[in-house]
Amino acid sequence: MAPPQRGDTAGALCLVTGAGGYIGGRLVPELLDAGYRVRCLARTPAHLQDHPWADRVEIVRGDVTDAESLRPALDGADIGYYLVHSMGSGTRFEETDRRAARTFAAEARRAGLRRIVYLGGLTPRDVPEERLSPHLRSRAEVGRILLDSGVPTTVLKAAVVIGSGSASFEMLRYLTERLPVMVTPSWVGTRVQPIAVRDVLRCLVGSAAMAPEVNRSFDIGGPDILTYREMMIRYAAVARLPRRLIVSVPMLTPRLSSQWIGLVTPVPASLARPLAESLRYEVVCAEHDIRAFVPDPPGGALPFDRALELALQRVQDAQVTTRWSSASLPGAPSDPLPTDPDWAGGSLYADERSRTVDTDPARLWRVIEGVGGENGWYSFPLAWAVRGWLDRLVGGVGLRRGRRDAQRLRVGDALDFWRVEEIERGRLLRLRAEMRLPGLAWLEMRAERDDAGRTRYHQRALFHPRGLAGQLYWWSVSPFHAVVFGGMARNIARTAEKAARAEAQGQGQGQAKEQEQEQERDQGQGQGVRS
Repeated sequence: MAPPQRGDTAGALCLVTGAGGYIGGRLVPELLDAGYRVRCLARTPAHLQDHPWADRVEIVRGDVTDAESLRPALDGADIGYYLVHSMGSGTRFEETDRRAARTFAAEARRAGLRRIVYLGGLTPRDVPEERLSPHLRSRAEVGRILLDSGVPTTVLKAAVVIGSGSASFEMLRYLTERLPVMVTPSWVGTRVQPIAVRDVLRCLVGSAAMAPEVNRSFDIGGPDILTYREMMIRYAAVARLPRRLIVSVPMLTPRLSSQWIGLVTPVPASLARPLAESLRYEVVCAEHDIRAFVPDPPGGALPFDRALELALQRVQDAQVTTRWSSASLPGAPSDPLPTDPDWAGGSLYADERSRTVDTDPARLWRVIEGVGGENGWYSFPLAWAVRGWLDRLVGGVGLRRGRRDAQRLRVGDALDFWRVEEIERGRLLRLRAEMRLPGLAWLEMRAERDDAGRTRYHQRALFHPRGLAGQLYWWSVSPFHAVVFGGMARNIARTAEKAARAEAQGQGQGQAKEQEQEQERDQGQGQGVRS
C-alpha cells in the first residue's frame, strides 16, 4: 500500500514546548532551517533570550498545565511539539505529566491544531505497562493521551539518545572514562537500540509534514543493537582508552544504581534513577515504519560509533549547544527574587564584598563570565569540593555539571550547582543555587565603575532561609564566608589584573618586535644602497 500523501506544511507555524531543554533547544533551529515559523512556549521567556536563534522566533509566556496561558500560545499554530516531562520521584510527577498532557490535548483540539508531535520513550513490547518503571509508564500514558486527543498525533519512541550533552551520553562517557574497572548492575547485559540525536531531530522535523490521517506511534532507533556493556567497550575504543574490565552483579537495585551513577558521573541521582530503571528492560525497535513518512538519509541512520565520534568532537571543540541540564529551571515561577522590595517573603541574609580592580570592566567581566567548571571558583577549592560532595550525598547535583561553554554563559545555563538566572552582558551575573538547601540562595557578581571612574568588583551572596533549619544553616556557615567569599572576591580581582598585565606585556613585546623588524629592514635597505 502506498504511504499517505504528505501534508502541505510550507511556512506552517510550529509551537515548541520545552524549547529550553536538550531536544527542544536543538529542534528550534532545525525547524527554522526547514522553512517553518517557530513560536516557543516558556514559563520564563528570559531563559531563552540568549539562545542564538532567539531573534528568529516568537517567544510567549505559558505553562502546559495552565489552559489560560496555552490558548494565546496555540492561537494560529499549525503544529504542536510536546517536549516536556517531569523528572521527579514518587508518584506526584505522574499526576503532573497526566494533567499537563490532558490540558495540552484539550487546548490543541480547541485551537484546531493540525498535528501534535511527541517524543517519548521506547518501551518493551513483552512487558505489561503496569510493570514498567514509573517514568516509562508515564511516558507511555502521555503518548496515549495525545493520540486520543482528536488531533492527528505522531508519537516517536526512542531509547538511548547519543549526542553531545545528552544525559545518556554523559552517563556513558563518565562511567567509561573514570572507571577502568567497573562493578556494575546486571542491566549492563540488557540490549538497547541507541539513536543519534541528529536522527531524532530528523524524525521530529519530518513528522510535521505527515498527512492528516496518520495518528500513531513509531519506534525510532539507530542501526546498532547493543548491550550497555558493549556500548561502554565501544566508547572506550572510540575515545582511545584502554579496554575496560566490567563485572556485573545482580544485587544493585535501581536505587543503588542511581546513587552509584550519581557518585561517578555529573548526572544527579534524581535523573540517573529513571535512566537506570529504563535500562532494566530490553528496548529494541519492533518496527521501522517511520521511513515510509520520514525517509532515511543516504546511507541510513547514523551508526553508534559515528554518533560517539561526533559527540566527542563537539565536546572537545566546546560546541555543545544544549545539555541535559538545560531542562532544569531555577526555582518555581512563584519563588521570590533577590531584587524584590522589602524583601517580599521574609529575611534575606547577605554577604557583600567589593574590591577596586586595576583594569577596565571588560577584562574583569571576562573573568566573571568564566567562573566555574574547569576554572573553578577562585577560592579554597577544598571547601567548594566538600560542599559539592555533601550535596551529592543528599541527592543534589553537586559540582560535576560543569559548564556548557568554557567562555560564554547564557540565561538558563547550568553552572556546577548553580543556574544562570540573569545576565547583563559586561555588568551583572546572577546565579541561583540548585544545591540542596533549607532555603533559596543566589550569588551576584558585578563589574562596574565607581564615582572616581575606577573599576569596581562587587559580589553578593544572598540567602533566604526556610524555617528554623534555614536560620541554623546560615549562622553555621557564616564563619567560613570570610575565607570562601572573601577569597573569591580577592582572587577574581587579582586574576583580572594579572590578565591585564599579561596582555599589556604581550602588546609591548609585539611592538618591540615590530620595531626590531623595522630596524632590520632599514639596515637592509641601507646596505643595498651602499652596494
